[in-house]
Order: sequence, then structure tokens, then C-alpha cells
Amino acid sequence: MTVGIVANPKYSMHLTGEGHPERPARESVIRQSLNKAGLLNSKTIVRAREATVEELSLCHGKDYIELVKKEIAQGKKELSTGDVVVSEMTFDVALLAAGGAIEGVDAIMGGLFKRVFCVVRPPGHHATTNKGMGFCVFNNVAIAARYCQKKYGIDRVLIVDWDVHHGNGTEEIFKEDKSVFYFSTHQKGIYPGTGSEDFVGVGTTLNVPVQSGEKSREKVIKAFEGPLVEAMKSFKPEFVIISCGFDAHEKDLLGEMNLTTEDFATLTRIMMDIGNSYSKGRILSVLEGGYNLDALAEASVAHVKAMYDRP
Repeated sequence: MTVGIVANPKYSMHLTGEGHPERPARESVIRQSLNKAGLLNSKTIVRAREATVEELSLCHGKDYIELVKKEIAQGKKELSTGDVVVSEMTFDVALLAAGGAIEGVDAIMGGLFKRVFCVVRPPGHHATTNKGMGFCVFNNVAIAARYCQKKYGIDRVLIVDWDVHHGNGTEEIFKEDKSVFYFSTHQKGIYPGTGSEDFVGVGTTLNVPVQSGEKSREKVIKAFEGPLVEAMKSFKPEFVIISCGFDAHEKDLLGEMNLTTEDFATLTRIMMDIGNSYSKGRILSVLEGGYNLDALAEASVAHVKAMYDRP
């Protein structure tokens, strides 16, 4: 069993300026570390393409898509909808990020790989139907989920988000949709201020906000081993997507959680077991946050290696 990797140097062409945490080096350090570990080569590479407007429209309003395109063409440095720094190539790169996730779906459903890790940027889980925010332009995992359902007739999709920040955009897009289950562990009380355990939508949203501190890693793992595994016994996903942020890592300064590199491998193995139980092992993992370069390199390699730990 080989794990496919969506990787492309063009993801570094979205420029955010000196000192910005969501910087081009995030993509290159992961790509280089996977290559050095022997995980990224001609046999594992999945070629990305740009998503079409029709594909973006599976989750985003066309007025918003046109707004992004227009403001970037006008040379604006930040989207008017929120805190998203943009540059000349951002629209094209954001299309490539969404398209990379889509190509990951095609590679899995076409039988090339059972599991694919998409090293894309900009990230996506804060992007709502009509608003880019939190470094996110288009919601890559949401688009991939809708695409999977539309093209391949998949009825039930699970999206698991272990980024340190709550994926408010993903929650907003699917809050009234019983066919997509959204599960999120995230640090309590930080950006974007959403993700209450009281919010359940139509019953397919499960938020587990975690207090920062030395017990945070244990609480995250227990949430995966307990509530998530239990919920899947009835939901039974046919396709699994991971919103794969590494900013809950103990080395990352944008959060105050203390997950180790090995913890991300543990979470990955739990997801592999869920995939093997319900979705024929089909798992798509899409990069979200993670801003310490050393942690990104370590955790990405551990994540992909853990995907090989299950048949």
C-alpha cells in the first residue's frame, strides 16, 4: 500500500510578506522532508490542477469567488472579507489548493491510492460560504467532500479537524447537512471563537474544545478514541477527510497545546482504523495550519508514515 502525495512548488507562490506565519516555507519544508524520508517520489506524487469555478461553487457563492478574483487583480494586499493577506498569484494558487484536494479524491476513488496527503496552501477550514478569513481563501476540504459526493455518489463523508483552531468555515458550510459529519478538537477560547460543544447543527457536528496546558494532548487523544469512534458506529462514513493542521504541536507558538510529533501519528492510526472499518480505507488528508517549520517537517513525516501502519 502506497500513500499518494499532492505536492507542487507553485504552492509557494502565494506570498504573505515577511514575518507572516502562513509563509511559503511551510510548503517547501514539508515537501523536502517527505522527499528526504523517501515518501515523495515519482511513484507517490499526485499532480495538482486548478479547481474550476463550478467546483468552487459547490461550497462558495459565485459573488464571493468573483470578489476574490477582482480584489487580487486590483492589487489589494488583503481580502476585504477578513484577515487574508494576498498577492499577485494568490487566486491561481488558491485554485490549485482546492484542485489539489480534488485530485486527491480522484486518485483515491480511481484506485491509484487508498490514502493521499495534500501539501497545499493557502489553508481552507476558516473559509465560509461567502467569506475568506484566518489565512484561508477557499475551503479545500469542504470542496473535496462535495466533489466526492457529486462525482462518485458517496452518501456520507466524515471530516475530522485536529487543527489548534476551530474550522468555523467547514462547520458553517455543513451545519444543516446530515450527509457530512464534522468533528473538531481545538484549543478553547482562541481564534475564531467558535466551536462550542453545545453546537450540534442537525446532529452531525461534534466539537470538542480543549483547554490549553499540559493535559491538552491527553484530552485530544481521548476525544478521538471515545466520542469520535463512538459516533462513527452509527454514522458509518463512506469517505474520510482530515483537516490536517499541525499547530497543536508543542513547538507551535500560535497555540498553547502540547501534542507531540508521535501524538499526530497516534491520531493518524485512529483515523486509519476508522477508515478501514467504514470507508474501505479511503482517507484524504489536507494540510491546514502549522507554523513552526521544524514541527511541520517532523509531524508531516510521522503522519504519512503512520498511514503505512495499517493495511
